[in-house]
Amino acid sequence: MSTTTQNNIATSTAKPWLIDLVLLGALWGASFLFMRIGAAEFGALPTAAVRVAIAALFLLPIALVRGQGPAIVTHWKATFGVGVFNSGMPFALFCFALLTINSGLAAVINATVPMFGALVAWAWFRERPSGSRIVGLVIGFTGVAMLASRSAGLHAGASSNAALWAVIACLGACLCYGISASATRRYLGGVPPLATATGSQLGATLFLALPAIWLWPAQMPSLRAWLALLALGIACTGVAYILFFRLIERAGPARALTVTFLVPVFALFYGAVFLGESITQWMLISAVVIVCGVALSTGVVRLGPKPKTA
Repeated sequence: MSTTTQNNIATSTAKPWLIDLVLLGALWGASFLFMRIGAAEFGALPTAAVRVAIAALFLLPIALVRGQGPAIVTHWKATFGVGVFNSGMPFALFCFALLTINSGLAAVINATVPMFGALVAWAWFRERPSGSRIVGLVIGFTGVAMLASRSAGLHAGASSNAALWAVIACLGACLCYGISASATRRYLGGVPPLATATGSQLGATLFLALPAIWLWPAQMPSLRAWLALLALGIACTGVAYILFFRLIERAGPARALTVTFLVPVFALFYGAVFLGESITQWMLISAVVIVCGVALSTGVVRLGPKPKTA
């Protein structure tokens, strides 16, 4: 086989997962835009609850048609529990944060999720990170501290104290994602991804239902807010989950993880174009520091020579 033919085959094989990667980054980047729009009228908990409820209604028929009903029933305790940490709590925390900080800033902090995943895996599975990864963790959290040290990315009139709580909420959401990743590995190994995704959204819906009803806004939210949550539930959660698991299948977990680098780029762009959010030089510098830390802490980039392979 000629080199040209091999290159063409390689390109045609790579292209589908690259398209999925970019599309997933665009969808998850948009989720911060829609969360901010929704939370402004619904409030944090109702926004998160409506999001997961719509996602569950979207995913459940697909899962049933594909014969995943028995898997959801068999593993309902684990999937529902994972849903609390994978969707319920982090979505609510991000919505709370977006009442104070801009969508782009929240998305930049969200890029620390792989670092929290590494820390939780270290604590849970005793997977001690290498020297490069430890350096990456330090660099990444330094970038977060840089972001939190200034008022860049705040809503008009927001206080520095409120900003601090917003950053803490974002970091709490990232920690929840890290816990859910290890919990999925520990308790849901071998379970079909679609069943896990659907069960997790059902669990998150049940978890948020009563608080959302209690805190439901007295005034009916506008059509704009409802459309934002519809897009958030269907596109940014339901469709995004399908793309994410297909990306893992086609490209592997390591490549799928690189979507973390794309999400803040799209979120900053959407926030600037559609919400008039400002992008300061300090935010960009901090984002670069965080991305460098994530790249090292996840093993995408390593310090020193590459290990030799047989």
